[in-house]
Amino acid sequence: MGLDMYAAILHEPPATPVDFKAEEGGELHYWRKHPNLHGWMEQLYRAKGGTAECFNCVNLQLTAEDLDRLEAAIRQRALPHTEGFFFGASDGSEIEDDLRFVAKAREALAEGLSVFYSSWW
Repeated sequence: MGLDMYAAILHEPPATPVDFKAEEGGELHYWRKHPNLHGWMEQLYRAKGGTAECFNCVNLQLTAEDLDRLEAAIRQRALPHTEGFFFGASDGSEIEDDLRFVAKAREALAEGLSVFYSSWW
């Protein structure tokens, strides 16, 4: 049990930036128990109009602008402190992996793919 986090790709853009179905998404990146990144994604989800009471098993499209803001937050060590049941703890060792994700996501967008985030806990 715990926080499993995924970034995936779609060949077609979703109809909406949040709460869309993505049954054919290909995996792009995986994190295990990185709650601060999850908290950043939840804030973005809410800013884009996401209304699910629980930010779990919902999809969030990531744009180039989102990735720019995420990269800045990672580099500034400004991901929000986030806690949750079975979430574990972010300790700063995730920075290089997070930046690898940003690079992979930018490559996917450059190839015309859509990128999205989801989690399950």
